[in-house]
Amino acid sequence: MVLLTKCILEPKSEQDGVRISVMSRHTLNDGITPHPDITKDSYDEWMPELAPEPRLVGDYYKRGLTWEEFEKAFRESLHEDSRIKIIKGIAIRAMSETITLMCVEASPENCHRRPLAEECQIIEPKIELIIR
Repeated sequence: MVLLTKCILEPKSEQDGVRISVMSRHTLNDGITPHPDITKDSYDEWMPELAPEPRLVGDYYKRGLTWEEFEKAFRESLHEDSRIKIIKGIAIRAMSETITLMCVEASPENCHRRPLAEECQIIEPKIELIIR
């Protein structure tokens, strides 16, 4: 009953369980060049549909959207029917196996993996969250 978050660039650990990338793409900041340190061995599953919308990311990184505004908009987007089904699936899986949600941000403080994990815990309150 554990759901972790972790930077995808950190080494694999036995405690990770199933490693799920929640990134829209595995590229450098240019959005084109493949990230040399993110390979298919870096994760077990890839769920790009749980990444923030590109426009929201652009608003945060390029147009001055605050983290609080970003997080509010991202959480609202997680309640879309197509996403909520996936999130419920992750929450249910985390009740019987360890799941690690991963993104490239070094810190979870301003990374979408943290609110995504918290939304899973809202669905299944017994899940233990380990945010890193």
